[in-house]
Amino acid sequence: MKAVPKVKSFEDGSKMWEECFEEFTVKVYIPESNLPKDIVNFGFRAPYLMIFEEKSQTWEEAKQYADSNGFAKIAGEYAGSVCFFYPEQSAEGWKGADKNLFASILSQSRISQYYGDGYAITYDRFAKKMGDCFIRGAVLRTYLYAKGEAADYVAANCLKTIQGDGLYGKGDITPVCCTLEGLSIVPELERRDLPVVSVGNSEEVNDVLRKETDHLLIRERAEYEKDFREFVGTYRRMMGHLEKEPDLEAMGMKVEPSFCVVTTTPDNRGDDRDTTSHSIGYVAYYKKDIMRDGRKVPLLMCFHGSGDSAMCMASLSGWTLVARKYDFLLVSVENHLNSTATETMELIEHLKTVYNIDEQRIYASGFSMGGCKSWDLFQEYPEKFAAVAPMDATFDVGLNASGEPAPHVNRSTMLPVFYAGGEITPLPELPFQELKCLNRMKYVCQVNQTDIQSLAEFDRQELWEDPIWSVRGNYRIELVNRERENSVLTLNLFTTGKDHCYCIFACVGNQGHEVRYHTCENAWKFLSDFRRLPDGRIEGGDLDRVLAMYRDN
Repeated sequence: MKAVPKVKSFEDGSKMWEECFEEFTVKVYIPESNLPKDIVNFGFRAPYLMIFEEKSQTWEEAKQYADSNGFAKIAGEYAGSVCFFYPEQSAEGWKGADKNLFASILSQSRISQYYGDGYAITYDRFAKKMGDCFIRGAVLRTYLYAKGEAADYVAANCLKTIQGDGLYGKGDITPVCCTLEGLSIVPELERRDLPVVSVGNSEEVNDVLRKETDHLLIRERAEYEKDFREFVGTYRRMMGHLEKEPDLEAMGMKVEPSFCVVTTTPDNRGDDRDTTSHSIGYVAYYKKDIMRDGRKVPLLMCFHGSGDSAMCMASLSGWTLVARKYDFLLVSVENHLNSTATETMELIEHLKTVYNIDEQRIYASGFSMGGCKSWDLFQEYPEKFAAVAPMDATFDVGLNASGEPAPHVNRSTMLPVFYAGGEITPLPELPFQELKCLNRMKYVCQVNQTDIQSLAEFDRQELWEDPIWSVRGNYRIELVNRERENSVLTLNLFTTGKDHCYCIFACVGNQGHEVRYHTCENAWKFLSDFRRLPDGRIEGGDLDRVLAMYRDN
């Protein structure tokens, strides 16, 4: 879509719009929601409820269908929408629909930091230019609902591995879960990790499904809301891998979306650059009893990737589960690229007034562009943190996350670093991929005074001691990553003096541009060993203790 769709409002506060694409027409219904959706982006957390209409409905019919069957209630709880699809361009309806319709839909779907009522708007941050509009929906939570001929279409074309426009470029976009009602054909599944809800189907159909999928729910009649809460919505798919969605509330976690107002600094190059002050949204995660009796807890500031969101970063990275296991306060910052390092420090001061934070144990981590924001803090405010864990991205030394010269570049204040990247990433994350990554590694080694600071030449990789890092650390530890087949987290420990370790450079086998629980947990083990003392010195990093914490894995 080249322009924002024309949105109609209903008397109950809900909204709807319609758009015709080459292979399909979509009606997007947005129920009323009381969530702070203008401050916190719920897009990645919201289910992408995709209803393949048996017959094309009017707006009023679609609204009634969503309201009466519980879809509107589900969407409203996540500030999401209900999307109705029909192949209007096919004279035979679903029988003549394009076999690649699902991939076509996802090519017109996005989650962005810029969004409105059921639509997302792309933005080129460096060109500072708004792009096209898309249906607002996350590829990792695509839930298909189909009945009759539409169900036959899904059974014939969607119960298999589908390649298309994924979260970070081309990849596996297989649906997360399909609800099929009233099938007239026997489906053939091409992969066992595709959950199916079978509604009112024959015993022949159900017998085939029992044999071909490891995730099956059989119903005589549709119970959409109940099935979503107990089965459908418990799944998500990241980079093609099916996962269970943790129920944080049931696990004793509090999830608190909020915001604070900060003073806009002169180096702000985001949307609020011409203001005197602006709001920074965030989501705090912590165990319900963690701060009982005034107990002070560590704080980890978490920064998402470009086009990503606070909730997505906290959830998909696994940081929420790490926070639960190790008893710290996790604060995931919303749309952090619109804020500077200085403004982030003002946010931290605000958080100190809300939560009981141990000021000696403040840490930061980020993924992709969030990794760059973590590097901003290393460069500009190293004395305020005990340790940082940037992941999966870096800019040239001296540049900030806006790609411009940083107001200050740390050259002497030691700040422990755990850096990690995927070995098969398509983006420049690791030293063998781009010179800036090698230069960043050298910079960190110099600031933290590691025993190894002389790295190899970038253009002489055939002479590198280590094919990824150029040189091996003083110690090397390999940790099996049980989250993914054939994946090993390799840690290169760089020592400072004979008995301290302030730098770990890690890479994850069989992993692309992403960050997962196993890496975050091991990052936290390292980070949490450090404290920034009142006199500015770093405490922690005893080499024997660091080695023991990983060798005991």
